[in-house]
Amino acid sequence: MAGKAKTVSHPLAAGTRMSDVAYERILEGLFDRRVPAGAFISQNELSAIVDVPVAPLRDALRVLEAEGILTIHPRSGIQFIRPGLELTRATYQFRAIIERSAIRVFAEQGDEAVMNALEIRHSRLLRRVERDGLGKEQLEEMDALEGELHGAIIAALRNPLIDSTYRRMHNYLRLLRLDRKITTPIMVRTLKEHLDILEACGTRNADAAEGKLQSHFQAAMQRNLGLV
Repeated sequence: MAGKAKTVSHPLAAGTRMSDVAYERILEGLFDRRVPAGAFISQNELSAIVDVPVAPLRDALRVLEAEGILTIHPRSGIQFIRPGLELTRATYQFRAIIERSAIRVFAEQGDEAVMNALEIRHSRLLRRVERDGLGKEQLEEMDALEGELHGAIIAALRNPLIDSTYRRMHNYLRLLRLDRKITTPIMVRTLKEHLDILEACGTRNADAAEGKLQSHFQAAMQRNLGLV
């Protein structure tokens, strides 16, 4: 890999396993672009980038390989996944399968206070973006709302197996978004799609909520592919 990567030091929490630290730091390296998506890199190079010894690094790499984030080539190096059409399709197909069931439960049984709070925050952000355009704070709030809305939908199923699987899927989603250009019109459309979902949930209309969610996923997949 071209150039010498800067090592970032992180404090360790008491009782934290180094393999868990390595797992999180490798993902951080991908998401902050110190490790480019699709990169082919040696274990020693990666160890230096994430500031973790090789032994616990190997344990983390095996977990990430099982999750599909990378491929280990013995005596050669590590190949990280490169986002593309197939990963985009697979990610959104998985989300649709899980969340279409979850949104029906959320619409019928979800906490009204949670729905109302999310709707208020989405509406406030929409007004700010329409008035002021995009900035760091708006982007950070959008990321937070994205996670909280879809997290609340998934949590409605109260299924720990789905929760853990969905968290791993979220890593794919973050990879897909690395090269996505966010503009004011794109954020406005996304916020309005979220508000449509919340409005349907607020009226306890499971059919409408599922339909709005599916429309949102179709539009989001097109945005990730650069089609709109």
